[in-house]
Parts: sequence; structure tokens; C-alpha cells
Amino acid sequence: MGNMLKVLGIESSCDETGVALVEVCGSALPVLLAHALYSQIEMHQAYGGVVPELASRDHIRRVLPLTQQVLQESGRSLQDVDVVAFTRGPGLAGALLVGAGVACALGAALHKPVLGVHHLEGHLLSPFLSADPPEFPFVALLVSGGHTQLMRVDGVGRYQILGETIDDAAGEAFDKSAKLLGLGYPGGPALAKLAQVGDATAFKLPRPLLHSDNLDFSFAGLKTAVMMQAKKLATAQGCVVEALAPTVLADLAASTQAAIVEVLVKKSLAALRQTQLKRLVVAGGVGANRSLREQLNAECAKREVRVHYPELHLCTDNGAMIALAAAMRLQSGVQSASMVYAFDVKPRWPLDML
Repeated sequence: MGNMLKVLGIESSCDETGVALVEVCGSALPVLLAHALYSQIEMHQAYGGVVPELASRDHIRRVLPLTQQVLQESGRSLQDVDVVAFTRGPGLAGALLVGAGVACALGAALHKPVLGVHHLEGHLLSPFLSADPPEFPFVALLVSGGHTQLMRVDGVGRYQILGETIDDAAGEAFDKSAKLLGLGYPGGPALAKLAQVGDATAFKLPRPLLHSDNLDFSFAGLKTAVMMQAKKLATAQGCVVEALAPTVLADLAASTQAAIVEVLVKKSLAALRQTQLKRLVVAGGVGANRSLREQLNAECAKREVRVHYPELHLCTDNGAMIALAAAMRLQSGVQSASMVYAFDVKPRWPLDML
């Protein structure tokens, strides 16, 4: 590997198109030169969730303009790119194929190697682009829309899953509960906002698997409990759930968030105890949740554990984390980029099978 490497990263696994350029020099941490992101949220709002076919078509429209924007902002040209990285999985097959197809076509046209990246590895390593980067080894809490996992991370490509969700992920519990309360899509951020003015102790909701002797999660039962509670209140008031008093909805939102956060915090602390590590990395979309950050920071401070997060704008899916993961894999010698431009995607791809 040369001393200086510029990696272009393309992320298209779900409903965000992200492109970024990262530069890595020797053994220093990679530096983000520029990144651009387009979120499809408004387009999917009409349907109350992501429509895969629409997502794929929109990625096709956005990926090249975003690439041009990134090159312009970084003052570099396509010829300056040394490696083209893309999200190979997990995600929506059609959406992944767009990023993979464009990346491999670019690589072939430029005679530059390509590298397929694991989406979750991108999230996992994203705090390395923050002002306070972590150091290996650490425990990682990966909390996004589709994934909730606790991992022991000993280095790039060295991941051991300590516990994961057996049904709904934390992000899905946020989104689905929000939908039940009539808060629209994407519900997670809306529920968190409403929770700020509610009473988190108003309703006693279950904390599934909180006292299990393992590090696994389960959030499906919580969503059902939120639904039952909301219906009970609506029936008593003789109205639909959406028409409940704003204070009642806020209390339900706060109680739901408190249940999710308590489980995430308790399990993270248990993982730190089990591994005896003194460093926690939180990554993925739910990592932006204020209540989760506050409680984790407080509990970890008591135990002299350092907590690291990605920058807020890099919590959601983005191209920067994909370029970064590729750069770190190349830098550590875990993987080399390939001049073969035939591509495949892996909609399902467990991180420990990397």
C-alpha cells in the first residue's frame, strides 16, 4: 500500500445516498476530505415506510451528482481517487446494487481497485472520524434501525458478538411505537422529541430480557405493550389513539423511550463488566438519542469508562463511514482492494462472518 491513499466511499443500503472522500496516510487515522448525503425521507413519508423500488431508483438519480459535489468540495478530481469503496451489505438488495454497480463501473473506468464494505462495520468504526476517536479494544453498542448488537472489538476486522436482538431492533421499537401513537415516519426522532416533555414514569412498560443472564435484546414485546396501553387509554376516552391528549401521548412516548434506553444502558454495562474493558463505543442512528447519551455518560462516568460516539451528522447512514471502513481495512492489511469488477451484494450478512 502506498503512503497516501484516497478512498471514495458510496453508501446506498437503504434510504440515504451517501458519498465521501477519505484520505489515509501511513498509520495515522484517516481524514475526511468531504462528504455529501441525500436523505429520501420525504419521498417515503407518503407510504409510512421505505419502499424498496423507489429507494433504488432514487439512489440511481443521486449518486453521481453527489460524487461530483464531494470531488468539488475536496478540490480533487476522479483521477485522484485510489480506491472506490461501496456498501456490499447488509441492506435492501436493489439499493445495494446501485452503489455496487456505480462503484465497480467507476473503478473499471479509472483502472482503480474496488472494495465492498460491511455496512455495520462502517457504523462501528465511524467514531474514528470524531474529535475524540477511540482506541482498541472496546465494547461496541451498535444501535440502528435494523440492528441492535453488543460486540467486543479488538481491532479492524476482529469482532466478537456478545449479544444481539432476537426480534425488533431498538430503532424499530422507536419507529413502530411512534407509528402506533400517530407520529408518522420516521418515528424515532419524533418520539424522542415528544418524550422530552413527557413523564417517563407515567406508564409501567416492560423491559424485555433486562434480567436475563445473557446480553441479548428483545424489543417486540415492548411495542405490543405500547399498543395495548394506547388502545386502553383511547377506549377509556372514547377516541382514536391519535386523538389522545398531547400530555398523555408525551407520557407514553417518554415511558417508551425510558424502557428502550434502560435496557440498552444496563446491557452495555453488563458487557463492560463481562469483558472487563474500560471503553465503550456507541454507533448507529439511535446513538444520536439524547436520553441514551445522557444516561450512558452518567453511568460510565461512575465506572471510569470512556464513551465514544460518532459526530452527530455521522450517526445516520453516510458515505464517510464506508470510505473510512475501507481505508482502515486497507491500512491494517486485513483486506486488499480488487481489480475484479464483477460484483455481488449481500442483503443479509452477519458481521461476525466478515
